[in-house]
Amino acid sequence: MRQRDDMTFPFAEYERRLGDLRARMADRLLDAVVITDPENLMYLTDYQTSGYSFFQALVVPLADEPFMITRAMEESNVVARTWVDLTRPYPDTGDAIQGLVHSLREFGLHTKDIGYERNSYYFPAYHQDYIHTALTEGRLIDCFGIVEEGRICKSAVEIDVMRRAARATEVGMQAGIDACAAGVTENDIAAEISSAMFRAGGEFPAVMPYVTSGPRSMIGHATWEGRVVQPGEHVFLEVGGCFRRYHTAMMRTVVLDELSPSMVTAQERMKLALAEVKAAIRPGLTVSDADNIVRSIITDNGVGARLVTRSGYSIGIAFPPSWDEGYIASLNQGNSSILREGMTFHIIPWMWGVDGDKTVGISDTIHVTDRGCESFFTLDQDFTSKPEHAAGVVADDAPTPLRPEVA
Repeated sequence: MRQRDDMTFPFAEYERRLGDLRARMADRLLDAVVITDPENLMYLTDYQTSGYSFFQALVVPLADEPFMITRAMEESNVVARTWVDLTRPYPDTGDAIQGLVHSLREFGLHTKDIGYERNSYYFPAYHQDYIHTALTEGRLIDCFGIVEEGRICKSAVEIDVMRRAARATEVGMQAGIDACAAGVTENDIAAEISSAMFRAGGEFPAVMPYVTSGPRSMIGHATWEGRVVQPGEHVFLEVGGCFRRYHTAMMRTVVLDELSPSMVTAQERMKLALAEVKAAIRPGLTVSDADNIVRSIITDNGVGARLVTRSGYSIGIAFPPSWDEGYIASLNQGNSSILREGMTFHIIPWMWGVDGDKTVGISDTIHVTDRGCESFFTLDQDFTSKPEHAAGVVADDAPTPLRPEVA
């Protein structure tokens, strides 16, 4: 390892992570692991690139020096960002998996028991077929999750970095709330959110903000498409701020009118769900119990809405296409996994189908402490009501639509 003091975390943090990984490798009787997931590479070495669609891997032997296989262009990221000394880059005209196999032979690992992330998005089946065919003297063993076992509980320095991400999230969300008005486009709102996040120190998030208005809020994972927000409508916002690839996320709702009784009910149901689950969260609580608290409160709503998804998911390091770590841990029914100190979750008691045609949301990102949990945010949870933009009301300062409405 090449000691340096200019990485995201102190050098000792990476030494600890590598040591913990090797302890888990020893428990599984593995002589080496091949790590290909971009989040795991970042976690272990501080390596990151937007070019992660090209094959890249960190090979960690149980005792010897780790080395990286990268596209030649990406080797500069290893040198500039990480503690890794050994690299074996391949040219664009080369074969990445052939390079990996040659390197395993070079370092005497080809006859060993080697773990690999079988479920990694970035180690596709045809690459796995190739290495199984080419590397016949040793054993290839699925070790998916071996790094995630360390990632699931964040250290104190990781929590501090997530606070930086939370600052970008809050600033971006407030800018989005402020921008919501009759006559502006969803694009205008998204632009204000993004500008504010980046000016507050946020970096490019794994997912850009979700901005939907009126009936478009019923479309799952939709975001801005140029639609002009109409008087009296509501706007659903979900913002994920990022700093050093760590994320925090938040949902909020803006209503361009006084709150209807249904909207008041939805607001209070979601606030109650968040309050109750946060009061219950502590080490030892099962994720199923946490989900049941949220789900039972949201289900009993009286306004026709549903919670159609899990009620929360782990959040932390992320690259596109998703900011969540839900594949590591999600708040789901029937899951007996327990919460532990340092876990971080985006809790989402959102409501789909209020009055049959509105999706609304209030959410929070929290970290589990030794006796409970704490939010990363201070922004008010209530819906933002803007009656000056209600249908039939013409405000003196009402914005002029910037482009034709797209339905």
